[in-house]
Amino acid sequence: MTQQYNLQKFEFVNKRRTNRGISIRGSGAIAFPAKLYDDNNIKNYKYVVLYLDKQQKLLGIHLTSDEEEKSRFSITHSKQAYGGYITVHSFFKVNDIDPKKYAGEYPWKKISFDGKDLFLINLNEKK
Repeated sequence: MTQQYNLQKFEFVNKRRTNRGISIRGSGAIAFPAKLYDDNNIKNYKYVVLYLDKQQKLLGIHLTSDEEEKSRFSITHSKQAYGGYITVHSFFKVNDIDPKKYAGEYPWKKISFDGKDLFLINLNEKK
């Protein structure tokens, strides 16, 4: 009698696979960690469109591949499967947001807004 095994190779060595938040970096980038990136198929998108509620300090992030969208930022996809990020200096500058003051990880939730799915984060100034 031969015993059957259902073993799966662990392939995530040196990769963070926790359900971490979306990160704002002091350099002016917004990063999507690997698990969020994989779970939401971000690799299938080319761009993001950002939305801001200044009064409530809410940032909405819409994933898209729409070439016609003029208000888009390109997603940089990691070749080492670490996730992806967008560089959004102009967004921070136009909205008078200092990314160094807001640098850190933020929990997110998905919402529907104006017929689009968005990741929503609540911006908090870090001390």
